[in-house]
Amino acid sequence: MLRDANTSSPVFRQLVEELVTLLAYEATREVRVDPVSVTTPITTTSGVALRQPTPLVVPILRAGLGMLEGMMRLLPSAEVGFVGMVRDEETLQPFTYAERLPKDLSGRQCYVLDPMLATGGSLGGTVQFLVDRGADHITCICLLAAPEGIAHMHELVDPIGIPTTLVVAAIDDHLNEHGYIVPGLGDAGDRLYGLAQ
Repeated sequence: MLRDANTSSPVFRQLVEELVTLLAYEATREVRVDPVSVTTPITTTSGVALRQPTPLVVPILRAGLGMLEGMMRLLPSAEVGFVGMVRDEETLQPFTYAERLPKDLSGRQCYVLDPMLATGGSLGGTVQFLVDRGADHITCICLLAAPEGIAHMHELVDPIGIPTTLVVAAIDDHLNEHGYIVPGLGDAGDRLYGLAQ
């Protein structure tokens, strides 16, 4: 249904939210926790709580916003930062137009949300932002990825030397001459929110 061009924006948003929650189970497999004592109505027992500082969830604007609620369903106490990147349709290179992140991310696990890993420019740029601010563990969550984008992410993160994981629902065939994933699902931002001219 996500790929179907006839799926309406409200249904598309609901499906993205549901799929992201499912992906978040895999993505948070290595979330850092600390042991805590919990008082139940019956007795005291041991449990776990998210380690401080809490994880940071970073949707890449605008399409990543459609993934935020599905992620926060699983990590409701996480903090949220934002990065606005847009791809130059001529060069296919990303540029940042907005950013709202803590200045110091030392000791933070970060979860980056971007529906489409096409060329890898926006996702790679965001990962670099986080690394530059001290993040030491990054997980990227995407609905779809192209092999070219995955290869670009490897080229970027391998030399960095910090744990970086990519969690995707599907790997598609290739990118077309315009840098769009084939078969893909179209422009995720437009599918989520309509055309913004």
